[in-house]
Amino acid sequence: MMQETQFLITSTGRKIAYHKTDGAGPAVVFLGGFKSDMGGTKAVYLEEWARKNGRAFLRFDYSGHGESSGEFTDGCIGEWAADAMETIASLTTGPQILVGSSMGGWISLLVAKHMHEQVAGLVGIAAAPDFTQDSMWAGMDDAQRADLETNGVIYLPSDYGEPYAITKKLITDGRDQLVLRDALNLPFPVRLLHGTADEDVSMDVALRLLEHANGDDIRLQFIKGADHRFSDDTCLRLIHKSIHSITAAISGEE
Repeated sequence: MMQETQFLITSTGRKIAYHKTDGAGPAVVFLGGFKSDMGGTKAVYLEEWARKNGRAFLRFDYSGHGESSGEFTDGCIGEWAADAMETIASLTTGPQILVGSSMGGWISLLVAKHMHEQVAGLVGIAAAPDFTQDSMWAGMDDAQRADLETNGVIYLPSDYGEPYAITKKLITDGRDQLVLRDALNLPFPVRLLHGTADEDVSMDVALRLLEHANGDDIRLQFIKGADHRFSDDTCLRLIHKSIHSITAAISGEE
């Protein structure tokens, strides 16, 4: 039975919607993608998996996403990462296994950077660190960059519905959140999953993250034919298998 949405009021006054499932640890926290929400296929699947397996689980919406307060165009990576960190700090106890999808992979890395003591492991699903700079800004022509500077927003086509509103704030703040330029220490089990048919985040990004991160247990798995959604039955099973792998590594069984 689907539980009722609950809300957390952050220290900045943002109203963060979440669903929390009680169970054994290490708990699992799902961090969604850009303009996605906690009602997506992967988040709901993992909640059901957690409930069946007696695992603690948390999914939530960043501000400006889903049921949380605020407008999407008012937000940026730093604020969404702050939402994630305050939500985790307020609603969970002990180290968590972070499962970050696309932008959520970047957010997970920021959480790991700023509150590593509360991270037991990390699963990246088509993780997209630094995408505002390396994909969005790098992909704009001179006219688009000038338009962004003048108007504060431009609109880029999306395969997932209406065009993306890309704000100057998003691009500018993103430069302060980059994780692939300086040392990135991940001293816990990390499992990176990436589809070979992903047209939104290149496989090169996954390889760059693997090569850049420092850690003794970081693994990257490419799934032939999987796209960016990573939501078919095979991909969903791989996600919870990756969580099991991290749990086993933590307990010394792997």
